[in-house]
Amino acid sequence: MELGEEILKMQGITKEYEMGEETSVVLKGIDLSVRRGEFLAVLGPSGSGKSTLMNIIGCLDVPTNGDYWLHGKLIADEDETELARIRSKEVGFIFQSFHLLQRQTAFQNVELPLIYANMSEKQRRERAEEMLIKVGLEDRMYHYPNQLSGGQQQRVAIARAIATNPTILLADEPTGALDQKTGAQVMGLFHELNDEGRTIIMITHDAKIASHASRIVRILDGNISEGGLEDA
Repeated sequence: MELGEEILKMQGITKEYEMGEETSVVLKGIDLSVRRGEFLAVLGPSGSGKSTLMNIIGCLDVPTNGDYWLHGKLIADEDETELARIRSKEVGFIFQSFHLLQRQTAFQNVELPLIYANMSEKQRRERAEEMLIKVGLEDRMYHYPNQLSGGQQQRVAIARAIATNPTILLADEPTGALDQKTGAQVMGLFHELNDEGRTIIMITHDAKIASHASRIVRILDGNISEGGLEDA
């Protein structure tokens, strides 16, 4: 698939945390670019800084230094209202532990971000149903999370993440809580979404899972060792 324009760019991104009298440097000058339609894996062991990088990409955290552009906008210039809009509409989050509301059905979990997006009741019901059908859960729409398998719960989470048609799908260890067979099914769904033109950034410690991506960026001790900036 031919890739589109550059939609994300980072230059010199650092992240530091004050720990008493000491400073912990988690990211040490990250350069990264992502083009529309890419399937990118950020591969690194525990403690490498990949989760911190994910939080900055998703505007859940801010860098200590460096510049981050999304759609050509410098994120540091945006106020909290705009950052909230980016988190709700530009980035779809998929987590290892699913993060589903246990007292809400699959349908209600997928519908929730559409309520926050001020979509009409008719539109959001149609959209939630469409997304659950897309991930193969048309017969589980009104089941609660504790009535679903791990793989089915992750499919609900994916349906919820794509419901607002975000620019980027940001997946943090999306198969980490799943067995090998179910994980392979979830990765197959990711390939389908990417084939449709969706941009996916996947954070993982598993080289086998990372191999599903079209490009792999390796991160170690807060540094990207290879693959950060494309030759564009």
